[in-house]
Amino acid sequence: MKDVGSVDYEIHRVEGLTREISADCIAIEEPLEIIVRYYKGNDWVIEPLMVTMRTPGDDSNLVSGLLFSEGVIQDKSAIDSIRVNAKNKGKYDVDNSLIVTLSKGNKLDLKNLQRHFMVNSSCGVCGKGTLNAIEIAYEPEINKEGPIVSIGLISKLPNILSDKQKQFASTGGVHASALLSDKGEVLHIAEDVGRHNALDKLIGHVRTNEMLKPLEQFVMCSGRLGFDIIQKAVMSGIGMIVGIGAPTSLALDLAEKFDITLIGFIKKNKYNIYTGNWRISENFGE
Repeated sequence: MKDVGSVDYEIHRVEGLTREISADCIAIEEPLEIIVRYYKGNDWVIEPLMVTMRTPGDDSNLVSGLLFSEGVIQDKSAIDSIRVNAKNKGKYDVDNSLIVTLSKGNKLDLKNLQRHFMVNSSCGVCGKGTLNAIEIAYEPEINKEGPIVSIGLISKLPNILSDKQKQFASTGGVHASALLSDKGEVLHIAEDVGRHNALDKLIGHVRTNEMLKPLEQFVMCSGRLGFDIIQKAVMSGIGMIVGIGAPTSLALDLAEKFDITLIGFIKKNKYNIYTGNWRISENFGE
């Protein structure tokens, strides 16, 4: 089983009002399909259990740990083997599908387990039954003409966001997603202990109230930028996403595919433009 944890990626690194082409080390994010093989009646049955997003490496321990923590197994002897299903190779030649064979005598209510994983999934990808389920339902067109945002505004965004985070100020334990104008005005903010939930709350509010104008607005998230975050934005036609944390490889793949501007690692006077550099202007709105 091949272990690949990171990859180098060409970016535009901004410091002050200058930017230059550089490289950044990106954590790889790939879906891992977990298939269960178990004995039922007088036959071996093979069925998909779930898909979870992960950084490739130590996948067998990931799978066995998940089965322990979800109560599927109580003892290591319950797992007869974990092997690669060679049908699914990722972009980085990574094995993205594993078949777990349970020892004879292990009773498994797969339907209840699948419902459990779907209901308790924290994102739009984790918990889905097969790799095919992570495809975008349809492919919206993202308008490349906007928003156009000043190069100097981006580094100010963490302070702008934190000033509006009422729950974070009280608890220190929640994520935030905000819709901002191209001038940096916070139009709406949503908070939740889950970063995916915060973005869902934001999108639900701004779309229900017909506030979303993708050519003039962008979204900022307080956490890491994974595939699931970009997927949610794509489905709403949002062309620019800013995050305080780092993006993953799969997030960058999706951002490139849909011409999304993706910015991360914002620090004092510094940040990285990973994709969509054309939306950042050096003389707009200063």
